[in-house]
Amino acid sequence: MDYAASESHCSELVARERSGHTAVVEDNLLYVWGGYVSVADNEVFLSNNQIWVYDLQQGVWEVFHMTGEVPPPMSGSCGCSLNGHLYIFGGCDVNGQTNQIYCVNLTDGNYTWRKIIPERGCAPSPRDKVSCWIHEGRLIYFGGYGHKLLADIDHRNRSFIVDEAAWVEDVYWGWNNEVHIFDPVQASWSEPQTHGHSPAPRAAHASATTGCRGYIFGGRVMETRKSDIHCLNLETWTWSEIVPVSSSPVGRSWHSLTAVSDRTLFLFGGLSSDCKPMSKEMHPW
Repeated sequence: MDYAASESHCSELVARERSGHTAVVEDNLLYVWGGYVSVADNEVFLSNNQIWVYDLQQGVWEVFHMTGEVPPPMSGSCGCSLNGHLYIFGGCDVNGQTNQIYCVNLTDGNYTWRKIIPERGCAPSPRDKVSCWIHEGRLIYFGGYGHKLLADIDHRNRSFIVDEAAWVEDVYWGWNNEVHIFDPVQASWSEPQTHGHSPAPRAAHASATTGCRGYIFGGRVMETRKSDIHCLNLETWTWSEIVPVSSSPVGRSWHSLTAVSDRTLFLFGGLSSDCKPMSKEMHPW
């Protein structure tokens, strides 16, 4: 099914409603890729070879065809913009979670996907609902929900909480609190040694960056939606938990967290513990 609008004038185009998509801003343009819609109680992935572009100044949409090594239709991928390129990592397709990473140049008008084959290090295990910070030209990923072989689960440090309802033989699904670094220049993966008290494993949380500090808020683990906020110093790799001076926002997942100044993060929306959508809150963290 083709979900693109068919009008001939760009000003009449409107991107279809969706969830679990990727959205980034580059030079006053909002780029939207992927996600899914609910059709007759089924989740249907949206087209993987289209990218929707919204001009934030003129208020109009355009849709472009994408070529190259196009990722499969997915939701829950982690997208970010670095040096004019959109990178997506992880996500869930028809075969489940993935740990592949792709990039596309947003500035040349060609929209040609490239699948990145790591030259060094090992990619994280397959996962979706991950968050990402950008620091000194590197992509730093945290958390997510996915699967590991039983032999790869370290039960001593609790970096992976098993979803008791999801396992097949020696493959187990669950939530993690791992930190992984991807260097696009070296095409390399690495895993830093962090210090301090790490946040509990989670997925569908939100992240933001100010200077050399990466923040996460909320997220889901098992049936619990978290309401804590943590900071990772991206130079010393030291975790610290932040206790709000006023009451903390209620726990939530699938929300957004945006840095609007060096001292303020903007928390918007999300699903509450009873799966109800919520509105915005601003906190001076």
